[in-house]
Amino acid sequence: MIDIDLKIDLDTANGKREAHYKLHIDSDEFVTLFGKSGAGKTTLLRLIAGLERPKSGHIIVNDEVWFNDKINLPPQKRGVGFVFQDYALFPTMSVKNNILYGCKSDEQKKSLDKLLALMELENLTNSYPHQLSGGQKQRVALARALIGEPRILLLDEPLSALDSDMREKLQSELLAIHTEFKIPAILVSHDVAETIKLSDRVAMIEDGAIIKCDTPINIFGVNSGLYGEVILIEEDRLTLLVGSFIVSMNVDDSSKYQTGDVIKLTCSLQSVC
Repeated sequence: MIDIDLKIDLDTANGKREAHYKLHIDSDEFVTLFGKSGAGKTTLLRLIAGLERPKSGHIIVNDEVWFNDKINLPPQKRGVGFVFQDYALFPTMSVKNNILYGCKSDEQKKSLDKLLALMELENLTNSYPHQLSGGQKQRVALARALIGEPRILLLDEPLSALDSDMREKLQSELLAIHTEFKIPAILVSHDVAETIKLSDRVAMIEDGAIIKCDTPINIFGVNSGLYGEVILIEEDRLTLLVGSFIVSMNVDDSSKYQTGDVIKLTCSLQSVC
């Protein structure tokens, strides 16, 4: 069980305010953080990992305190596997050495062959990041995060730069990995279809606060409305990515929106491409 109750000052799309994150995660749960760009999703991942320090609150993982008013465990002692959006691979290291960099003991190195097989990287162990495709880089980053036997897996939009076919394939692999390793996972995503496919629960974040946490069906069901990501802004029109569909809709004031914003569709759709 992971118990999070944290406060931190945050620069949001609506100005500076005090963010307050409250979230409980079961030991084998897959939770997705969903919301507009700048809402504070990645900040929450960084707080959990120990890469940022909150003003107050606590993080308790299986009865061990990671943060409170007296304790602040450094990142290397938290046992977190973090997969960044840009993968953060070392360009001068081979695939094998990039993965082994995540090891904390000789015992963990014994799982290298298993991870290489699971990620389909056996034939790429001596390759370097510049020789890999986006999907292969993502697999290396995942393997590096998992080889250290993390207690939590944090995923910051790791599939956002991939084409749709590779993205769907790696979504299935993420599910298989989560089932195989049985560790809690927290994903940041803007993609509704991806979120529904992967998540046990979805935490909706607005301006640094979790306003709702529920199952994907209850969040994105028919009675809850649809969500889309803004991909093009014109004078009086927005183009949105809604799942795998491109949707165009009229708006009164397009200046209120930014590319990457995730908005709830409460108006009628004007056209579907």
